[in-house]
Amino acid sequence: MSSPSSSESVPMSGMPATGTSATAAKLPARTITRYAAGSLATGGFATLPGLVLVYYLTDSLGVTALAAGLIVTLAKIWDVVIDPIIGGLSDRTLARTGSRRGPMLIGAVGLPIAFVLMFAVPPGLAPAVSALWVLIAFVAAATFFSMFQIPYIALPAELTNGYKERTRLLTWRVVVLTIAILLFGAGGPEIRDLFPDNQLLGYLIMAAAAAVLLGLSLWVASTIAPQGSPTISATAGHKAFSATHYREGLRALRDSKPFRALLATFMLQGLATGLMLAGAQYVATWVLHDQGAVTILFASLIAPALLFAPVWRWIADRIGKVRTFRIASLVFLVATIALVGMLLWPGMWILAPVGIAGAAYAGMQTMPMAMLPDVMSHDAATSDDPDGRAGVFGGVWTAGETAGMALGSTTLALVLAATGYVESVASVTVTQPATAVSGIALAFSLFPALLMLASLATLRGYTLSETDVERAAGNLR
Repeated sequence: MSSPSSSESVPMSGMPATGTSATAAKLPARTITRYAAGSLATGGFATLPGLVLVYYLTDSLGVTALAAGLIVTLAKIWDVVIDPIIGGLSDRTLARTGSRRGPMLIGAVGLPIAFVLMFAVPPGLAPAVSALWVLIAFVAAATFFSMFQIPYIALPAELTNGYKERTRLLTWRVVVLTIAILLFGAGGPEIRDLFPDNQLLGYLIMAAAAAVLLGLSLWVASTIAPQGSPTISATAGHKAFSATHYREGLRALRDSKPFRALLATFMLQGLATGLMLAGAQYVATWVLHDQGAVTILFASLIAPALLFAPVWRWIADRIGKVRTFRIASLVFLVATIALVGMLLWPGMWILAPVGIAGAAYAGMQTMPMAMLPDVMSHDAATSDDPDGRAGVFGGVWTAGETAGMALGSTTLALVLAATGYVESVASVTVTQPATAVSGIALAFSLFPALLMLASLATLRGYTLSETDVERAAGNLR
């Protein structure tokens, strides 16, 4: 696909487009489509490892629950460490070449390969060796993912500065994101389960099929990165690995109160959803007593999310993004409280509150994603950095999001270990103690509810209004 032309009203530099929300040009449909395509990969990579990786380690490779949690945590710690560096490099790549496309393409090539290697552990290896294999592959995959993800989330601030156009752009991204959760979250285990007599082969074929979709999605989305003229020399900037990257990230957090509040809220909600995502397979297997029920759980989550993403956009256009975000979060909170009932009455009735959570999840994703470019453009207009620092914001945001999701898997692993969960290798059947089953149920319900309460408290610190954003956009003229 070709790059968007100037006739598509896409700015060709690192700065947001000029004009206010009322006069901002409407983004062409093909621009929105190609940008949204990237969420097929970002949603897929966030979903499938979060859903099956700990289960793959504990129930197919014989790795203990604590060790499985440690693997996920170490890979995510690396991700958190590297994200601010990649964010700074993204900004400097934009300044040197006029586009963020280079790092995105590196991620598009490397991620599918590393993803397959995560699930390509040869049979017969000792659990410790298998664990090390998965850790190295996961670290590589996380690095390549960040090479794409950080420039990708900086693009909305450069594609349009229209307050409502950003909501429109990010709404369709969330629609594709929810489709990705269904495809990878439900389809991945279905592919794996086609090989009940050889689970390791099933995981490998699942990973290969997912890698094809990942690579295609990443490449299509990378073509939307605006092309412009370099603004600094090819030798300018900081070294690739420099403490300056972290100082820039800390300065962004210090300077922008809206960013601090939004990031804290998103991290807490990422921890809540990451905990539920990691626990879904365990709920299906040990609470519902049907490993294949994870597909039904995901279908119940995604169908409402697909339907409600445009509804949340409609609501936000009328009452604002912040109030809409708060309402969606409250609905999700109610759903998780209802799920506590599975502790006493396990059964398929939990699909109803899961569906309500899915409807709320669409708003919980759309609103903060649409608010982040507002924060970026407001910072570019009010800070002392004339070139803006969208990449820095993107790096810190991705690090926070990664930390939240990683801690979800880690928390689940700690709960499993504390409640006596029994790990196993492929084709070996075990019986779980009642304490472990109760721990799984609480990790899917009560713990996320408490995290949602905390996120509503941090959201109160976000005070950036539509008027503030429009005024900032006018100052960029």
